[in-house]
Amino acid sequence: MVRLPIEEAIPALRQTLATGRAALLTAQPGAGKTTRVPLALLHEPWLAGQKLVLLEPRRLAARAAAAYMAAMIGEPVGKTVGYRIRHDTRVGKDTRIEVVTEGILTRLLQHDPSLAGYGLVIFDEFHERSLQADLGLAFARESQRLFRPDLRLLVMSATLDCAAVTRLLQDADTISCEGRLFPVTTQYLDRPIEGHLEPAVVRSIRQALARDEGSLLVFLPGMAEIRRVERQLVEASLGPNILIAPLHGELP
Repeated sequence: MVRLPIEEAIPALRQTLATGRAALLTAQPGAGKTTRVPLALLHEPWLAGQKLVLLEPRRLAARAAAAYMAAMIGEPVGKTVGYRIRHDTRVGKDTRIEVVTEGILTRLLQHDPSLAGYGLVIFDEFHERSLQADLGLAFARESQRLFRPDLRLLVMSATLDCAAVTRLLQDADTISCEGRLFPVTTQYLDRPIEGHLEPAVVRSIRQALARDEGSLLVFLPGMAEIRRVERQLVEASLGPNILIAPLHGELP
């Protein structure tokens, strides 16, 4: 298994949650916090066999995180690791890690404010800040105060105003983890894009594939543009070694 930067912070995180009720973990993108931290905390004595819930802002990320963690322990999704998103649930009687989206967490807290059976709530990517995530944290904090003094809360973020969150969590300890930096080279097109966006993007992709080795990550404004570029790339017959993989929030 590849060792990721987040593993340097896990001993301190374990110690913090063993002696306190809340923690704030800041780690750069790519450090591994989303998939390594829940598994690392799963068998902590204070969890006492209870479940933990991991909040992911997007459905695609929730499914991917659950699938990756399940694969890491050699199990199918829905056994030890499962997920709950709108119109799709894969959990079972043995599930200990539930990856959920924001609306699901809010409904869990509204249905049972004490979160019986759960010992830890992890708020991932909290720097994205949304009304649902803020509401979920407020509800979880209230549950901790009124019903569950043993409930642990962990807020994870890449970049965040730590002081504001630690005040809300009553001076929770902050643990920082450095990510890995890679050199980035910026290259510009010879001239601005003219005409429709999609043909220009396809031309740029073909130029990049001819010039450089490796993979390409192409950002487009929306799902319609993604589908049109995908169709044009398929029609362009880039070759048998080129995999075209669309990525957007409406994927099944």
